[in-house]
Amino acid sequence: MDRFEALASFVAVADQRSFTAGARMLGTSAPSTTRAVASLERHLGVRLLHRSTRAVSLTDEGAALLDRARRILADLRDAEQLMISGRSVPRGQLYVTAPVMFGRLHVLPVIGDLLEAHEGLTARMMLIDRNVRIVEEGIDVAVRIGHLADSALRAAPIGSVRQTIVASPDYLARHGSPARPADLKAHRCIAGNGIRTGPGWSFGGRGEVIVDVVPRLTVNTIEATIAAAEAGLGIANLLSYQCAAAIAAGRLVPLLEDYAPVPVPVSCLYDAGRASAPAVRAFIEGMRERAATGAWS
Repeated sequence: MDRFEALASFVAVADQRSFTAGARMLGTSAPSTTRAVASLERHLGVRLLHRSTRAVSLTDEGAALLDRARRILADLRDAEQLMISGRSVPRGQLYVTAPVMFGRLHVLPVIGDLLEAHEGLTARMMLIDRNVRIVEEGIDVAVRIGHLADSALRAAPIGSVRQTIVASPDYLARHGSPARPADLKAHRCIAGNGIRTGPGWSFGGRGEVIVDVVPRLTVNTIEATIAAAEAGLGIANLLSYQCAAAIAAGRLVPLLEDYAPVPVPVSCLYDAGRASAPAVRAFIEGMRERAATGAWS
């Protein structure tokens, strides 16, 4: 039994809650993945997964092994990257995570350029609007928007985004434009996944000001926030990259620009063991080059 292959099969099946989906993620067949996990269970003398016709779930022993298995596989990848770190050509798999919309608009093009330029490179992207555990999940680089908490991970600044208050031309024609942040209290506001999801919206200008707005509408996705604002349902608080296309097309109008707070940093976060990997270095450089074009500011 190849221990590392068996561990990789176990982690993939546990993550996907399915032998078929786990095998697909690994690029193998479901029977070979099933055999690898069964072999691991025989070797350890415990059952790691509950199997049923509908789903796969972890046993207590499987849950105890899962994080350690991820770390073992991450250490193996680190060792492999160390062996090839003297080479300047990115190769192997690059695993990146980023917020959903930012990843689709600005990370995917950089990944595409890298794949076009380097034949030996493959990539995996996890687009999700929450922070994930980088080391435990075996992720090479995480793109984060916002101020970072102190940690043992390394951070590479790659740019910034701005708070942008927007409304549709139709809304402004019917309700007028706020002249200062405090005027928002008299307007219909849309709360969603912008800079803040709560009632307090921050503004700068002559010192920081927090305006407690009373949302007329609350939604849980960026896309819905933008659609609601374009439909004239109210004023939204977004990040510059989220509404740039709508502003350029005239569907939304930026407001209160003189009161914008300081820009929000965008960073690449990675474990020190990944620092020398050519693919990681190339990705970070590609993101910096894209930021320099003003693509998301």
